[in-house]
Amino acid sequence: MGFRNTRLRTKVTALLLSLAALWAFAAWVTLREGVNLLWVSQLDSSIISPSEPLLVELQKERRVSVVKLSNAGVRSRKDLENQRKQTDRLLATFKESATAGTVDLALDDEGAKRLTDVLQELNTLKQTRQSIDAGQMNRLQATATYGEIIDSVYSLYGSLATLDDKVLAKDIRTLLSLSRAREVITREDALVAGALTEGRMTPSEHAQFTQTVGAWRILADQAAAELPASEKAAYDKVVEGQSFTRLKNLENALSQQDPSMGTLPFGADQWKSTTDRALADLNNLVLTAGDRLVERATPVAVNVVVRLILAGGLGLIAVVASIILSITTARSLFAQLQKLRDSAHELSDDRLPGVVERIGRGEDVDLAKEAPDLDFGDDEIGQVGQAFNTVQRTAISVAAEQAELRRSIRDILLSLARRTQGLVHRQLTVLDVMERRETDPEELKELFRLDHLAIRMRRNAENLIVLSGSAPARTWRRSVPMVDVVRGALAEVEDYTRVTLMPMGDVVLVGRAVGDVIHLLAELIENAVSFSPPYTNVQVSGQLVANGYVIEIEDRGLGMKPEDLESANERIADPPEFRITGTARLGLYVVSQLARRHEIQVVLKPSPYGGTTVVVLLPQELVQLDPTPEPPDGGRRERLPRRTPAVATAVRPVTGENVRTLKPARPVPVPAPVPQPSPPVTAVETQPETPAEPEQMPVTEFTSNGLPLRVPQANLAPALRDDTPTQPDFEEDDDERSPEEIRAMMGSLQSGTRLGRTEAARMLDEQSGDEA
Repeated sequence: MGFRNTRLRTKVTALLLSLAALWAFAAWVTLREGVNLLWVSQLDSSIISPSEPLLVELQKERRVSVVKLSNAGVRSRKDLENQRKQTDRLLATFKESATAGTVDLALDDEGAKRLTDVLQELNTLKQTRQSIDAGQMNRLQATATYGEIIDSVYSLYGSLATLDDKVLAKDIRTLLSLSRAREVITREDALVAGALTEGRMTPSEHAQFTQTVGAWRILADQAAAELPASEKAAYDKVVEGQSFTRLKNLENALSQQDPSMGTLPFGADQWKSTTDRALADLNNLVLTAGDRLVERATPVAVNVVVRLILAGGLGLIAVVASIILSITTARSLFAQLQKLRDSAHELSDDRLPGVVERIGRGEDVDLAKEAPDLDFGDDEIGQVGQAFNTVQRTAISVAAEQAELRRSIRDILLSLARRTQGLVHRQLTVLDVMERRETDPEELKELFRLDHLAIRMRRNAENLIVLSGSAPARTWRRSVPMVDVVRGALAEVEDYTRVTLMPMGDVVLVGRAVGDVIHLLAELIENAVSFSPPYTNVQVSGQLVANGYVIEIEDRGLGMKPEDLESANERIADPPEFRITGTARLGLYVVSQLARRHEIQVVLKPSPYGGTTVVVLLPQELVQLDPTPEPPDGGRRERLPRRTPAVATAVRPVTGENVRTLKPARPVPVPAPVPQPSPPVTAVETQPETPAEPEQMPVTEFTSNGLPLRVPQANLAPALRDDTPTQPDFEEDDDERSPEEIRAMMGSLQSGTRLGRTEAARMLDEQSGDEA
């Protein structure tokens, strides 16, 4: 799979290398035979040739040593010293030749091991001589010790017969077997010569003699069975000749004699002449067969050289021609493919995305001019270009269909959101009327819960508007205090009772950003409340900084992994295009769209308490200082309309912050008051903020299920508040006022209420008309 994904140039290079490797392999197969002949020749000249005279001298030294052990006298001692000098001279020549550098190259692992064994055995020759001189060995032990040294040399010969020609290798091994048979005869000769010198043969020597006779005869017969027909005749002639016939007769006579007699049936001169003649005949047979084997190997060597020339020379010429042809063809192919690649990249990276983007915007595009077809002929590469043209046309058509589908989906989302938003506004209006009319605290509490659910439904509808790429219709023309903006966001959160609001400072938010900031903060606060345990609180704080105004939302939940934080921050900073399949974390997508609309920076980071802290940085152009609590009438800033009193009481203010009566954000403007003798307090107006004394702050009360209770007179102006701690008795109040005063007060209240509702309905109708 890895080679399939490599570049074409690499594949062509690999093809050429494989062709060269194939030629090298074929050349090496032929060259190996020649190298093998060369190594065999090297081993013959460095090991076999120097070792053959050494073997003969070792055999002679073994015979003289056995004779010396028979107490033959001073003459045998002198002959032994002369023979040892001759053996040492040939031994030094063999070691010098066998340890040359070229021998290591010619030998394989097995041959090198056996050569090491030979050198180790030859090094024991000195110790063997010392034991013989000291009389620590008998004739059998001396014969066996010399036999081990000579056997190691024959083992080395067997590992050197490694010719690739099986017939030649077989003939070489057969000749080595005949040579081993000759070695066994020399071992027999040394044993008998020692016994003849002493004049007797011990029973153990007689047994060893019998085994030796059987060994050389078995070796000779096995080797004869493997000889070629021409060599077999020569062997039969030697074995059936006079010398071997006399040797076998002497061997049979000695073998058939009773071992306890001790005497030998023949003399030393008769035995020596017989064995010397037999050994010479057998040696001549082996040398003659070896010469004929060399003559047979000469044509094989010539054939190897001829095949080497043909495979090496002509094959090399063919490989060079193939490489040249492949390079020229590949170069032309690469040039055409690169041209196709560059054209395809230009079309796919530059032209086609622009065409698709313009089609997505609904523009008319001339495809023949903007995305022309690729033309590279009618060959295989040209066919690839034609297939790419088909893919291009299909991609453009699919892009056009997808763009139309996305526009249709956005229109559907926008239509559904607008309709839902209108229904929610009407529902809020009905709930507002019911809240103003209801006096039962329990019923009013349930109405407030419905009101809160409706506000959250409105935010969900605005989410659809944001996803469709449009702007929500909820806007403000005047600045709003930052604390009211945050409270408006809290009014759209389900678990607002778990939110702790810290001092926000005397800062106001410009009207054009109020709706989007409320929506943005509501999404972030609801996310913090949802992903933190129900027994924990979420803290919201704000302060002025050098680059604007910072709002921090900190929860104490389980937090997010570093990779999830990085992914969320990247998604907020660079929101991807909204797709139907990307339904995960739609809240972050809505936040990113709202933040980008006003250049607001939103960053998520780990909280020291283990949760997550969201930092919202409002730019300087969106915030203003608020030195005066309430501007004069006619230029006053807008305040968020009043909504559920439970929100105002559930968000526990910190000492020093004014308590504001909060109504969830809704685009119901505050009507200008009509001058009257006794101006009533309308339900949609927000009274000016008055610093409240600590004892005047409302006390929050909660039911058994955690919902806040409505506290009577908690949000009335101080002038209208009744200081009586219990619910007022209307009959007593009526008794304290005259009928004229009561009539005037109720008339003013009804007039102001009617006027406020009329203005609110008119503004709502105008807004609905603008949305339509």
